[in-house]
Amino acid sequence: MRLKLATWNINSVRLRIDLVAKFIKAARPDVLCLQETKCPDDAFPLKRFRRLGYEHVSLNGQKGYHGVAVISRLPFESFETRNFCGKADCRHTSVVLGERAGLRDPITLHNFYVPAGGDEPDPDINPKFAHKLAFLDEMGADTTLHPAPSQRAILVGDLNVAPLEHDVWSHKQMLKVVSHTSVECEKFSTALRAGGWVDAMRVHTPEPEKLYTWWSYRAMENWRVSDRGRRLDHVWASDAVADRVAAIRIYKDYRGAERPSDHVPVTAALELD
Repeated sequence: MRLKLATWNINSVRLRIDLVAKFIKAARPDVLCLQETKCPDDAFPLKRFRRLGYEHVSLNGQKGYHGVAVISRLPFESFETRNFCGKADCRHTSVVLGERAGLRDPITLHNFYVPAGGDEPDPDINPKFAHKLAFLDEMGADTTLHPAPSQRAILVGDLNVAPLEHDVWSHKQMLKVVSHTSVECEKFSTALRAGGWVDAMRVHTPEPEKLYTWWSYRAMENWRVSDRGRRLDHVWASDAVADRVAAIRIYKDYRGAERPSDHVPVTAALELD
């Protein structure tokens, strides 16, 4: 069975629902994970997704800020949402796909929106950056995010860290910029290793090739020419499923859409039993 997953920080699902619909019709993911939905659950555009064939949802949203959602053509065995750092700020949801979705062995899918961290990379004067560092620490220490050797699991989302030298347009110039500071990259890598996760995107596109999923709104006119991007969106796979990730695709053209998100969709295709 081929399972196609997509992840996208949409930066307001209601504002960009037409763009999401366009992507769904073009890419046809089985499961779509959205971040920064900026929408309370009771206002989520469920009817539009159902018309597109996506009947199954797990929502964790709030008015105006943050928010994550998993929208699926396939039914879930279960789903849950969790809080991190003692804050109910809608940054995680997970689902389990199993027999009802036609899978012999279940797979757990986590969808995350890690705090951006503000502009100043100093936790002593910037509480947003302190929150981000604590969030990454908690992800690394959380044993529920440490899949057993036989457990199939995928973790996707806007993790708001560009961890590797070639995940940013200029490693040297970005070292003191939030998303690529050494402390963030270290905590990101610690969480990756602690869970035994595999960075599936870099398996399919190894360094030194540049890999970006985000381009700032501050370069609206020449973002494609300057190409000052960062890889902030990620696909992690547990050992039990890492070799089943057959393809990864970044849909860069969506950054050039009318009224775009500053992130673009990423898809991962898995070949499962």
